[in-house]
Amino acid sequence: MNESDLNDLGTRYAAAWSSQDAASFASFYAEDGILTVNDGEPSIGRSAIAAKAQSFMTAFPDMLVEMVRMDKHAENVVFNWLWTGTNTGFGGTGKYVRITGYEEWIIDRSGHIAESKGYYDKVEYERQLSGGAQP
Repeated sequence: MNESDLNDLGTRYAAAWSSQDAASFASFYAEDGILTVNDGEPSIGRSAIAAKAQSFMTAFPDMLVEMVRMDKHAENVVFNWLWTGTNTGFGGTGKYVRITGYEEWIIDRSGHIAESKGYYDKVEYERQLSGGAQP
């Protein structure tokens, strides 16, 4: 993929996260794709990825994901993002959260994400979730 294609992919991926449509988001992954966040238990396959995304979308109905930049390192692509939202879903804290992070992608020949390893500062996320951040 060239730089323009990568930027387009990142922009569309961020928009899918923000859309509140978990199936649309999961469609970026290969049928047997893998999504792992902070070395946690991976979601394997589109339906499991959609379920994981839906839980975040439900907890943060105003979630907005913005692409900060895309980088290519050898065979991997790194999607750097800014994620914001207010935890107003069922049982939510009502707190606004603003965090940055990134995902390391392996993209298959069809242009789908075969594997994504996501990272964010979990301590900062928890701090904001309990105390709130400034919008």
